[in-house]
Amino acid sequence: MRTLLVATGSAHKLAELRRLFGPLPFDLRTLADEEIVDEAPEEGATFAANAIAKARFYAAASGLFTLADDSGLEVEALDGAPGVSTRRYAGPNATDEENIEKLLSALRGLPPERRGARFVCTMAIVDPQESVTRGALKARTFRGSCRGRITGVPRGAFGFGYDPVFEVRGRTMAERSPAEKDRLSHRGRAALRAGRYLRELAEKA
Repeated sequence: MRTLLVATGSAHKLAELRRLFGPLPFDLRTLADEEIVDEAPEEGATFAANAIAKARFYAAASGLFTLADDSGLEVEALDGAPGVSTRRYAGPNATDEENIEKLLSALRGLPPERRGARFVCTMAIVDPQESVTRGALKARTFRGSCRGRITGVPRGAFGFGYDPVFEVRGRTMAERSPAEKDRLSHRGRAALRAGRYLRELAEKA
């Protein structure tokens, strides 16, 4: 069984990725398992650029087949913000609650039809054993998105991040079970595409 490094320091995201990739024939390892404490740079202008940078960084650091992702929220009324700054929308060390408060404040007074938004996720997979292309490890990317709208107040006790204010089909992501969220979410859809590639790879081994 091949080892797959799931390169994230977020406990919430790691739990989701373990659910999504658990059925695959890979031994999932974490940054903590590999005792990697250095943080990959996230200076890209797009989710794909950041996901690729993280996957290459941790593949080089570990020597392992590596998956990393970058994701965020794009709000139509805010011209796509917070975008790649989703996690630090209210500041470098902002809490989920602070980010939500800033978002709701920015949208205050807008009717439901002007509160459209989408979550976007790009996953990147890098094999450090592959040949280097143009001075960098080759990366394969898989994208998923989920459209919805921003509510006026937080609702629900599940999920994390902006889940309590991101509504899809009448309920927020935080009002859904983990299994429901996985079927609808941007990360779930990106993982479905990445999972097909990983499964095909395992079958060829």
